[in-house]
Amino acid sequence: MSFNPSFLSNFLLIATALGGAFLAALWLSLMVWTYRDIRDRVRDPLVRILAVLLVAVLFLPGIVVYLILRPPKTMEEEYQQMLEEEALLQTIEERTACPGCGRDTAEDWIVCPNCYTKLLKPCHACGRLMKLSWSLCPYCGTPEPGKRIEDLTGEGTSRPGDIQEVEDELDLESAEGELTEELEDLSDEDLISQL
Repeated sequence: MSFNPSFLSNFLLIATALGGAFLAALWLSLMVWTYRDIRDRVRDPLVRILAVLLVAVLFLPGIVVYLILRPPKTMEEEYQQMLEEEALLQTIEERTACPGCGRDTAEDWIVCPNCYTKLLKPCHACGRLMKLSWSLCPYCGTPEPGKRIEDLTGEGTSRPGDIQEVEDELDLESAEGELTEELEDLSDEDLISQL
């Protein structure tokens, strides 16, 4: 077998072309990867361009330098961490505190044991605890005693037992209206003569 130098030169030429094509493809793919990676980490367009130029000019050492200098977290990871921190702060702020003295209280305490401030009130119908500002029990739908039915914002909140009370109130209001009309019809002299 004889050694053919043209075969060796052709083989080296093909190998060099394939190697060059591979290095060019690797170079381009590293620049594209760098751009995609820095786009997820930074909003500043100048920093994005500088990162891609670093990899384009220095190639493999440039990608190592980029990996060292890039921000450790993506913007999405930072946003998720911020949401978690905000949720933790909100749970800390939502703790029940006495409005009088500011000390921690349990959710089911009616009175603060430190300053004796009233925290909750029991429902007169079902006995469950409700906030002081509520005029209607959210558990049984009973209005607070002394509150008029017109003060309620929801319809259908009265129970069948409350219907008679509402009718009685309406009768009283109509009677008051009739008395007012009669008083307006009477003159001052008629009022004095009736007294």
